[in-house]
Amino acid sequence: MPRCKNCREKFEPKHFNQKYCFKPECVKAWVTSAKKSNWRKEKKKLKTELETVQSLTKKAQRYFNTYIRLRDHDQNCISCHKKLTGKFDAGHYFSSGGHKILTFNEDNVHGQCVRCNRDLHGNLLEYQIGIAERIGTDKLFKLHEQAHTIRKFTREELREIIEIYKKKANDLQK
Repeated sequence: MPRCKNCREKFEPKHFNQKYCFKPECVKAWVTSAKKSNWRKEKKKLKTELETVQSLTKKAQRYFNTYIRLRDHDQNCISCHKKLTGKFDAGHYFSSGGHKILTFNEDNVHGQCVRCNRDLHGNLLEYQIGIAERIGTDKLFKLHEQAHTIRKFTREELREIIEIYKKKANDLQK
């Protein structure tokens, strides 16, 4: 016979998976426990529904950058061509701050050493040479054409981007 979760006395359950006996104080504890559980579920649901575009963008950027780092871990820095070892960045050719449409474009983002990306502010002249070699001049011209298009992502698009790059990163880790 199971013991009541509240009073710890043995009782005969009337329903499958019953954890509380039917004493008034135990029923009250059971209801309180159920309310807390339901509130946690409701809070989680509300939290996802009320996420801002800004917070979703940060989350999407994190998953996207993780994917880029996994994709490029065995390549050289796009700018200085040194072997990428240890910590390195997912460097954008067109910055994500000024060119939102290319923020999540895989042709626009490549593995870049911390020195080139942060200290040399992207080392863009060398980046342009490296990106032309890596993706080809046709794709580079398409990036230039797209770069000045204005784009705002919706919550649904950002959630979709998060799921896509979560899956892609998990696939590369296997």
